[in-house]
Amino acid sequence: MSGGVGPTAKDIGLPSCGDEDRVALPGHTPHRRFASFRQLNALALSVVLAASGMVAAIDIAFALLTLPYILFLSRFAFPTLRPGGSPDPPVFDFAKKLLAAYVTVGAVLGLLLPIAYILDGIMEGDKEGVKAAAPHVFLLASQVFMEGITFSSRFSLPVRAFVPVFYNARRMLTISDWMRDEMGKEAATGDGNGCAMRLLAGRALAVANLAFWAFNLFGFLLPVYLPRALHRYYRIYHYIKGGNATQVL
Repeated sequence: MSGGVGPTAKDIGLPSCGDEDRVALPGHTPHRRFASFRQLNALALSVVLAASGMVAAIDIAFALLTLPYILFLSRFAFPTLRPGGSPDPPVFDFAKKLLAAYVTVGAVLGLLLPIAYILDGIMEGDKEGVKAAAPHVFLLASQVFMEGITFSSRFSLPVRAFVPVFYNARRMLTISDWMRDEMGKEAATGDGNGCAMRLLAGRALAVANLAFWAFNLFGFLLPVYLPRALHRYYRIYHYIKGGNATQVL
């Protein structure tokens, strides 16, 4: 989730305009393979969840249509300014401890714990009880894979930034459905069938994910990450076009 999660301006010092071209993301080199081991794991998880029957067709369609959409954006809205060159460096330095911790929390809270929750429900024969958590995990895994796709010289920085934005926006709907499902389980579950702990865990996970990803979308991606990505893109565009500001608009 290289571009999907990150700190707000008050959490960590953001690089100045003069530092933007020097930041780099550890583990993400300019000349990288089509997909890393992490991206392949995310793709495998998405395929398994899609085949499990726990993910709605509309969420699967959303994930499939994101690829032609980013290709459209990269062709007509934000074409790369460095054709054949190295990909644009990330906006933020992921080597900073606070940012690295934030990314780790997002991975644990958004992927690892919900996966454990789903697996526990399946092993206990309660597939329907954990079904509502699957769309969020499916979309987040798809986002991780798609972010890996866009980190290349074929895609500009704004296109890369839009991936976590529209995935996060879509996941807000699936997490809301997940939380409503968890909150409505009390009457049907009761307290004598051994599912009390899973019920509490499901509610806690749903609420925590809703709070975390709402903050990520409205506190970081939209007001901080996306504007800075667009600023850098048009700054380079302005430079390439010879300093004519009217051509940037």
